[in-house]
Amino acid sequence: MTSRISGSALLLLGLLSAGCARQRFFQPDARVPNAQVRTASPDSARVTAGRHYRRGPLHRALFGQHYRPVWYQPVTLPVLNLNRVVPGGLTPGKIGGGFQTTSMTLNGPTGRAYALRSLDKDPYKAVPKVLRHTFVLNVVRDATSAGNPYGAFVVPPLAQAAGVLHTTPRPFYVRADENQLGEASERFRGKVVLLEQKFESKDDLGRMFGQGATDLEESDDMLSEVYADAKHRLDQQAFLRARLLDLWLGDWDRHEGQWDWVAYEQPEGRTVYRPVPIDRDQVFFRFSDGIISWLISRPWAVAKFRTFKPRYETIEGYARNARFIDARALNELPRAQYLATAEALQKALSDEVISQAARRLPPEVYKLEGARLENALKARRGSLPQAALDFYRLQAREVLIPGTDEKERFVVDRQSDTLTVVSVFSVSDEKDKSETLLYQRGFRPTETKRLVLHGLGEEDEFEVRGKVRRSPIVDIYGGPHEDKVKDESRVAGLRRKTRYFDTKRNNEVELAPELNIKTTRGVGSYAFDRDGSGR
Repeated sequence: MTSRISGSALLLLGLLSAGCARQRFFQPDARVPNAQVRTASPDSARVTAGRHYRRGPLHRALFGQHYRPVWYQPVTLPVLNLNRVVPGGLTPGKIGGGFQTTSMTLNGPTGRAYALRSLDKDPYKAVPKVLRHTFVLNVVRDATSAGNPYGAFVVPPLAQAAGVLHTTPRPFYVRADENQLGEASERFRGKVVLLEQKFESKDDLGRMFGQGATDLEESDDMLSEVYADAKHRLDQQAFLRARLLDLWLGDWDRHEGQWDWVAYEQPEGRTVYRPVPIDRDQVFFRFSDGIISWLISRPWAVAKFRTFKPRYETIEGYARNARFIDARALNELPRAQYLATAEALQKALSDEVISQAARRLPPEVYKLEGARLENALKARRGSLPQAALDFYRLQAREVLIPGTDEKERFVVDRQSDTLTVVSVFSVSDEKDKSETLLYQRGFRPTETKRLVLHGLGEEDEFEVRGKVRRSPIVDIYGGPHEDKVKDESRVAGLRRKTRYFDTKRNNEVELAPELNIKTTRGVGSYAFDRDGSGR
């Protein structure tokens, strides 16, 4: 599921549930007990990802069948052997502090690092303390069965074909007597896990992500660089391609923490960041197949729990968790780019590619889910352009246009009743140096209701012009330094369409008879959340 469980969903569960939490919810060992173990070699084991998700008819009718048969289906997986899993072996590193997943870092002999994570989750900490010892905890834990435990292993060939950077996880079983993982050994014993390489050296980055890759950063660090200096830019086209792949896969949990960013060196000291989606835990999510789970997934409860079907459910639900990063990484692209990208993905994600990817499921799981998965992917591929247009309309409704901590000039040109153009220029202190165009995009009031401009640091200038009858609302947020605002625009009607937010002092406003000035004493008037922390 996710680390954030909504209050309305918990209230619904509380009303529908009673009793205490089960003391022993999870299977003690993934290895199939007392089974005639059929293995390809002595280094493999017959295991189940989660026998504890097997439920009776009444429970399945109320809470959903989900992927329960996949969780308790015995499969053959290799046994994790740190001495042989990669050339030179691995040694235990830092233990992770995952909110729901048991995780740690393993170190290789050449400086390469690997992430080891359990397939199953325990959302104990996601539940409010007052409910952690009630039946609600059982219900929330049981909802993990809505995810396909082997879904992440299907993604790499699809991402490769789509031109999206990706990791390549592998499944393993950790022996019940494992002791090579150091202090973390007890936490992992008897579990099914995935192992994937982490990219912590420049040699690894170049080998995996191509020439010019110099660094790998998390979203908050990447955004800090982008907002500090205009020489650091997001590859928005690459991000759009990745986000449309997310929609196609039904991966609704794509918040800013689910991305890494590869930094590529460019001429003249510039850097461009390209996205790497990580943690594909929620691809092919199947949730709304029970009475209570259907109610929980309604718009008034947890609308982001979208079920993977041949047809797309509401695009807004799929995109809800990614609103923060989408607003910052998709603010440049026009409608035509969404459609062109969707059509390119349709061609790249062929029947052969889909079949090859689905075959990465364990053979026993493929027999259960393979045909259904392939048919759904093909059907969703056919309607991907329409999904892309719906996604565009969602992103175009309100557009965020931040500057940087350097000097910029923002120009809002209300050219006609059907077109408003926003341009952002870098301003140099050197008088003989011309301005550099950083951003330009046209907006139609039928699609865009609000434009939000943030000057951030240094002294910025804002110019608004044009006389029209229709236009998006323009909200201008200054910054900690002295900013200038010049509003010569006119929009018909009684409601003022341009608003300016800043502190009461150190600002210069001119020619603004229709400007709605909303200054305050505190710096909160122009606050901008750079990294998702809410600050």
